[in-house]
Amino acid sequence: QVQLVESGGGLVQAGDSLRLSCAASARTLSTYAMGWFRQAPGKEREFVSAIKWSGGDTVYADFVKGRFTISRDNTKITVSLQMNSLKPEDTAIYYCAVRRYFLRDLTRAAEYDYWGQGTQVTVSS
Repeated sequence: QVQLVESGGGLVQAGDSLRLSCAASARTLSTYAMGWFRQAPGKEREFVSAIKWSGGDTVYADFVKGRFTISRDNTKITVSLQMNSLKPEDTAIYYCAVRRYFLRDLTRAAEYDYWGQGTQVTVSS
């Protein structure tokens, strides 16, 4: 069973930055894409960003475009999310996920194969 471990969450003020990282326990894993999702209290899990492993194409939710940047490390199964200009509405638990095979719509959480436990991001106003 593959485990994904997120790190980098914390409590920051509006306008600050955080960098989240996610590492897979497997040395090798067939990976089509890795993504970040988030879930705020009382809300459904929502897509944040994803990156295709081959080629590095990225996808972002509209509400993070220009503020968040996703990147991957091809030498290991690791994905990062650089979050700048954080807002209180970014407060949520952030989860990383792996999609092993082709998926046309990377925003669909139900189609991902492995999930991390999540890391809390809290942005105070």
